[in-house]
Amino acid sequence: MTRLFLTACCALLPAWAQAYSDNYLVGVGKHDITGAAAEVGMFGYANPEQKSSGIHNRQYARAYIIAEPDDGPAVVFVNVDAGALFQSVNQAVVERIKAIDKRFTQDNLVLSATHTHGGAGGQSHYALYNMTILGFVKENFDVQVNGIVKAITEAHENLRPGHVLIKRGELLTASKNRSQPAYDNNPAAERQRYSSSVDPEMLVLRLRQGNRDAGMISWFAVHPTSMSNSNTLLTSDNKGRAEWRFEERARAQGNPDFVASFAQSNHADTTPNLNLDGTGPTNDQLRNTEIIGDRQFDKALQLYLDASVQLTGSVDFRHQYNDFSKISVRPEFTGGPPQKTCNAALGNAFAAGAEDGRANMGFEEGIHGAFSQEWRDRMQSLAPPTKEEITCHAPKPILLVQSRAGSSGIPWSPEVLPASILRIGQFALLAVPGEFTVMSGRRLRETVRGVLGSNQLLVVAGMSNAYAGYVTTAEEYDKQHYEGGSTHFGRWTLAAYQQVFNDLAVALRDQQALVSTLVPRDLHDWEFPALPRLIYPQLSVVTPVLYDNPPAGMQFGEVDRDVNAQYRVGDTAQAVFWTGHPRNNLRTEGTFLEVQRKVAGNWQTVARDNDWSTEYHWLRKDGFWGTSQATLRWTIPQGTAPGEYRLKHYGDSKALGSGDISSFSGVSRSFLVQ
Repeated sequence: MTRLFLTACCALLPAWAQAYSDNYLVGVGKHDITGAAAEVGMFGYANPEQKSSGIHNRQYARAYIIAEPDDGPAVVFVNVDAGALFQSVNQAVVERIKAIDKRFTQDNLVLSATHTHGGAGGQSHYALYNMTILGFVKENFDVQVNGIVKAITEAHENLRPGHVLIKRGELLTASKNRSQPAYDNNPAAERQRYSSSVDPEMLVLRLRQGNRDAGMISWFAVHPTSMSNSNTLLTSDNKGRAEWRFEERARAQGNPDFVASFAQSNHADTTPNLNLDGTGPTNDQLRNTEIIGDRQFDKALQLYLDASVQLTGSVDFRHQYNDFSKISVRPEFTGGPPQKTCNAALGNAFAAGAEDGRANMGFEEGIHGAFSQEWRDRMQSLAPPTKEEITCHAPKPILLVQSRAGSSGIPWSPEVLPASILRIGQFALLAVPGEFTVMSGRRLRETVRGVLGSNQLLVVAGMSNAYAGYVTTAEEYDKQHYEGGSTHFGRWTLAAYQQVFNDLAVALRDQQALVSTLVPRDLHDWEFPALPRLIYPQLSVVTPVLYDNPPAGMQFGEVDRDVNAQYRVGDTAQAVFWTGHPRNNLRTEGTFLEVQRKVAGNWQTVARDNDWSTEYHWLRKDGFWGTSQATLRWTIPQGTAPGEYRLKHYGDSKALGSGDISSFSGVSRSFLVQ
């Protein structure tokens, strides 16, 4: 009876209460990477008019290290709230992490972007990704690289004996397939093996240091495009909402150092905009961000709390660079004769844009979609496609051969790309440098599973270590929706990836070393020929901040329009301040605003510019005189204690002539929350 009673009780215990042996070293770290919050292009929608004008919530790098004890093999995964993780950033980080730990190299490091379309752009060294940003933006590059390195450093410094639990589940209410006709072109027998045209699988790792929860990673395939291309506030979108909620939950439970990531997977043709017109579930983009983020949070929390399977076994990895424009694909991956990949080129459907943000350039999706002859002539004049390229990319109608665009001799997008597998016991992460469709991700997992075994738990980590567009199945490619038009290396791109990852998996399984001398070009110090040396090695035409001035008779930080005397929960308190340009100081790990509450005569901070309830807006008032305003908004959340509050603004101004930067602050009058 006693034995039965104890067995029943133990079965009801949550995972954290059960006994697990600490078989790894586990470390987590987090650092701010928020870019310029004003007058800089945002990456994702390729809309040159979408320039930053404030902050809704900050972007972060979240680092996780898992290692075998006694200086054994280690792997590093960093989830980055960014539109893409460019090769330039990866190269800079790899160069710097050598000083942290001799074990850290490009081979065991995966930097993976969430793909938010609300982050500052300009970090790439390739022209295609900087075109609508107006070039390279040094401060955005630097803050991202520095933040990633500092997050890894923090994770390394707090490595502790620990263990990792894993759980899989399904979430079907947070995404829809935005290119259903392309998906339906996949073989019927293959589609029938799956319950949905989205990939509903969510995989969660629960990282623990002894009896303490240290972090969580959730992989789920959905675009962070709940905020539309009309949004100009820096935001981590729906995945950032889920991250914020998970970390706030841990903080409320007395664990402020907990690090939660909602990472990207094979998301290319899945949208959070459930109405399939750039909106949904509602017509309010901020509310949609909350709903889709909360659905990911709820599912991840359930899996996190239910996780009971412990990862056991060795830590290992394989990494290799391949020139994806020149891969000969073997018959076992083509389903027919050998094939070859192509020089990188984009199709007409690329210029159409996806359902989440149409480009309005006169192009439509589909193999027979309409296109603008004027725009096509302009783009093709940069690099007219050859007969060989037209044949290789068929049936894609070529718009731009970006591998030969321009006169510099440097392609507009990378072709030498990384591929990695990180394995921790029975879990393996497949790091890919692009956006894989639902079915492409499924096929890649099946390829690797065929080598590593049916019991291997696999996840595709999209947008990792570099970026080179989309990857569709051959059948989806034939329909030439946006995703097919954005597949750089032709119809056999996915087959090439399957071959590469098959060979990586074989090397991992058989404990073989990979020998390759191929490395990507390093453009960090590259200059345009025939141009004088610029301030930045990369070309940039983003206007620098010259100076700031308040209006005559006013001071920086002074209130122009003040808050009301009182508010209720659900209302928005707002004040407008005279300010300087936020590019003067990104306030990394800091804030442009605080909501403060008066407690026992002292002002205590209750919210900052990363909180979901706040918004920091910047507006240029007079370009010649250099005046600008900051609007601080606080939508008072449920559960806010009644009392006396105020809004405080932090800013920085640049002096004319000397260029000296000076910090300032200002406060609103106090107001009551009832």
